[in-house]
Amino acid sequence: MKWEGERQSDNVEDRRDAGYSGGGGFPIGGRGIGLGTIVIALVGGWILGINPLTLLSVLSGGGGMPDSAVVQQAPAQRPPADDRMAAFVSTVLADTEDVWKQQFSQMGGSYRDPKLVLFRGATPTACGTGQTAMGPFYCPGDQKVYIDLSFYDTLRSQLGAPGDFAQAYVIAHEVGHHVQNLMGITDKVDQARQRMSEAQANALSVRLELQADCFAGVWGYHAQQMRQILEQGDIEEALNAAGRIGDDALQRQSTGTVRPESFTHGSSAQRVNWFKRGMQSGDLKQCNTFETRQL
Repeated sequence: MKWEGERQSDNVEDRRDAGYSGGGGFPIGGRGIGLGTIVIALVGGWILGINPLTLLSVLSGGGGMPDSAVVQQAPAQRPPADDRMAAFVSTVLADTEDVWKQQFSQMGGSYRDPKLVLFRGATPTACGTGQTAMGPFYCPGDQKVYIDLSFYDTLRSQLGAPGDFAQAYVIAHEVGHHVQNLMGITDKVDQARQRMSEAQANALSVRLELQADCFAGVWGYHAQQMRQILEQGDIEEALNAAGRIGDDALQRQSTGTVRPESFTHGSSAQRVNWFKRGMQSGDLKQCNTFETRQL
């Protein structure tokens, strides 16, 4: 992926030296929407002896947000200029800003940039306490994307998804949740899930996640049109990442059993398909996962 020398976003908060040790409440309830919920399901299940599927269900929508107040921190710092990985995510975030500002403008709206927070260990959010083991996530309450950059080591070494465009896909997916929030989709899904059974709520969560995958593909399409960012093998890297984090692949890896009724993010094939749909069309209208029968 061609990214060096491109604009970096000013909307990056570096909390990695903040030393936050965490507050009360269960970390990141159902409305902390994260691609990385799979990580705590696997790691947490191993450490705590809890079924990873149970953790995945809870983290992806089984409970509400903690009642504990968010702890205030000192003003966040910008990442050091010589931090290469921070520069990478800052550049990807800037690219999403350019693409989505253009897309919202064409729809007659205006795009509000999200913040991207770098942290280590734990950090306060409007959705509760965020922790490294959760992987990247988006919190609608404060419109921020949170990531511990060590997740990229997990993505490469434990999940088998290396490559810089795979890493960019992670950011683009979480920004896709921000787009959903700005468009009012997240609130509608939240309201609908409250009236549903667990299985129905899971199915709706799958559609929300697959749409975020499609939005990530839309970003990739327009980023390529605007700046020619892709190099040979980049698309394959992102498709591999999407496939590696499908619910069926993760369940098979963690328990040896696949339970479609417990899916909250979609199967590997579905995640690949919806990312490809956005990447090939660049059309937001092609990402309406809520009105299609066949995902």
